[in-house]
Amino acid sequence: MTTVYDFTVKDRMGNDVSLADYSGKVLLIVNTATGCGFTPHYDPLEEMYKEMREQGFEILDFPCNQFANQAPESDDEIHQFCTMKFGTEFPQFAKIDVNGETADPLFAYLATEKPFETFGKGLKIAALNKFANANNKKFGDKAYIKWNFTKFLVDREGKVIARFEPTVDMEEVKKAVQAAL
Repeated sequence: MTTVYDFTVKDRMGNDVSLADYSGKVLLIVNTATGCGFTPHYDPLEEMYKEMREQGFEILDFPCNQFANQAPESDDEIHQFCTMKFGTEFPQFAKIDVNGETADPLFAYLATEKPFETFGKGLKIAALNKFANANNKKFGDKAYIKWNFTKFLVDREGKVIARFEPTVDMEEVKKAVQAAL
C-alpha cells in the first residue's frame, strides 16, 4: 500500500527529500501562492505550526504557479516573502506543478486519495468556481487541485485522512489537525 512516505520531493535548493523523513508525524501538505486571495492563510498556518509542532506536527509548503500566475517568483523570492511577511518557519519546498502532465506525483497521489468535492456555497465561492473551472479545463482529467491553498491532512502512518479546500474555515482545519495528533 502506498503512503505519503513513499514519495521524494525537492527542497528549495533542488535537493531530494524523502517524505519518509517525516514518518510518525501528522502532516498538513499545502499548495500555496504568494499573490492569491488566500495568501493570508499563512498566518493561521504559522500559528498552528508554532502551537503544535512539539506534538509531532509538520506543515509542508509547496508553492505553485498554475492558478492565474499567482506565484511567478523564484523559490528564493517566495521563501523571502513568506518569512518576512508572515514569519513562516515550516518547511517550504521547490515550486511545483500540481495539475496536468507535469503534476508532481505527490499531489496526483494526494488528490487521488481525497478527490475534490466542493468549494461550498455563496457568491464568492461561485466566482471561485468559475475561475477554477476555466483554469482547470486545460488539465482535463489531470486537474487534481482546484485552487491554491488546498490542504491535505496526513496521519502518523502516512495515510491521507482529509482534504480541505481553500474555502474551508481555518478553525475547522485546526480542529482536524488536533484530532489527528
